[in-house]
Amino acid sequence: MKDFAGTPGTVTGLVLRIAQFMFAAGCIASMATTTSFFNFTAFCYLVASMGLQVIWSLSLALMDAYALARNRVLHNSILVSLFVIGDWVTATLSLAAASASAGITVLYFHDIGGCTIIAECFKYQFAVALAFLSWLSAFTSSLIMFWLLAAG
Repeated sequence: MKDFAGTPGTVTGLVLRIAQFMFAAGCIASMATTTSFFNFTAFCYLVASMGLQVIWSLSLALMDAYALARNRVLHNSILVSLFVIGDWVTATLSLAAASASAGITVLYFHDIGGCTIIAECFKYQFAVALAFLSWLSAFTSSLIMFWLLAAG
């Protein structure tokens, strides 16, 4: 298999995983500091999806860090296939959750005008922005994994 930027066991791969983790954790933290995110199903789905993203990206970041520390290559075709499937699943769930939450944020807080606490509205918008950034880094990582698998 080819060795290029973002593949497992490289510094750029580790940076992508840490970015996914940080954006998803920031999204959860932003939602958790609000008083009523649990009243919206899309926000609950966002927290659940970002929780899965945190677990997935942290475990792969630790695996990348281990591979870098031991100077090992993680290009086993079965392992890369697992990375491809996991990345595509988490990227799809993250995009769906971020899109649903963005739709609710725009509808409820801008169109209907149901936002009375400005600081809380800002936290919802910030969480959605972090969710999209998490999805962007997860999608980039999933494309790299798919490219690595196809390059065989």
